[in-house]
Amino acid sequence: MPNSGLPDFDHERQVAVAAAEEAGGLLRSRFGTARCLRTKGDSGDVQVDLDLAAEELVLSRLRHHFPHDRILSEEAGLLGAAGERTWLVDPLDGSNNVAIGLPAFVVGIGLCLGSTPVMGVVHQPVTGETWHAVKGRGAHGPTGTLPGPRPILPRPGPVVAWTQGYAVARGDATAVALRGALELSCRRVLQLWAPLLGWSLLARGTIDAFVGYRAEGVDLPTGALLAAEAGVDLRTLSGAQFRPGFAGDDTGRSFVAARGGTLAYLLREVGAAVERAAG
Repeated sequence: MPNSGLPDFDHERQVAVAAAEEAGGLLRSRFGTARCLRTKGDSGDVQVDLDLAAEELVLSRLRHHFPHDRILSEEAGLLGAAGERTWLVDPLDGSNNVAIGLPAFVVGIGLCLGSTPVMGVVHQPVTGETWHAVKGRGAHGPTGTLPGPRPILPRPGPVVAWTQGYAVARGDATAVALRGALELSCRRVLQLWAPLLGWSLLARGTIDAFVGYRAEGVDLPTGALLAAEAGVDLRTLSGAQFRPGFAGDDTGRSFVAARGGTLAYLLREVGAAVERAAG
């Protein structure tokens, strides 16, 4: 197994897997009874009561095992003093899906050293599956090592997941241009309302690519690590190496994630779209 020279983070991974699966059991048992508590800003995103219940469970587990680490969580925000180790928690990625009764949601827990993701866990409560990755040690799931997508561009075009951050306006010229280009050049474009679900599909190789524009920071490092450890290449929209982080301006969180011919094809398409939007 590849080794980056970093610690194996085995204890952290075990705690995160247990916490994610316990939260997943809670979400699964109460799915269908979720209550919408509020909307978040003008984006249309919602918070449901299960967001808070799952978050309380995960945070309690992390605080018990790692009391000196800081935590950035979707609902609670940044907790704890500054330090090198930061846990990223999305206790219910797909709240909008849950609110309308669509069973497409996951629990995500990641760990960063500085701005670098080193461990990530994604759990899907509906199927009971858990996928996890440690930097330099590969990505794994219930059936073993995650293969990632094929590097060959599919003849009918790639199946691509799309995400954009909540701060992106509906009429944002670049977002409109990117979505339009993907709809014209790809076989299918998935808007899952749960980015971590998209990353898990990519890491498993069941979709061909993932494109994001000004993505949210709390789940991006966890999902990107899972895909990268499955052999996915992460690039910026201009083709440079993409380094997923949770801090800083969201303009640094736009990406194309794919392999081989699919990556080259999408970089051409999104590059042309960005140029059209700028012109």
